[in-house]
Amino acid sequence: MNTIEEIKHRLNVLEPISIEIQDESALHAGHAGARSGGGHYRLTIVSDRFIGLGRVARHRLVYDAVADLMRGAIHALPMNALTSEEASDSSK
Repeated sequence: MNTIEEIKHRLNVLEPISIEIQDESALHAGHAGARSGGGHYRLTIVSDRFIGLGRVARHRLVYDAVADLMRGAIHALPMNALTSEEASDSSK
């Protein structure tokens, strides 16, 4: 399983409505994290598990799900963590 598939698999615990992951590793070539093998990924996840949670709590849920990957396979994981209502509002 590649890193993107592994991230998606682990985020299933959050019952996502949608997940988009972009591998931006090539944009960071030469960066310390890239040299050590950790990739740079950008995540957009929509889940109603985020209802009532602030941004930091949402990110903590995501980071908890991929915690051990953050020590190797993932160097950076900027994200948008939205509820279905927020995702719907942003598409209007």
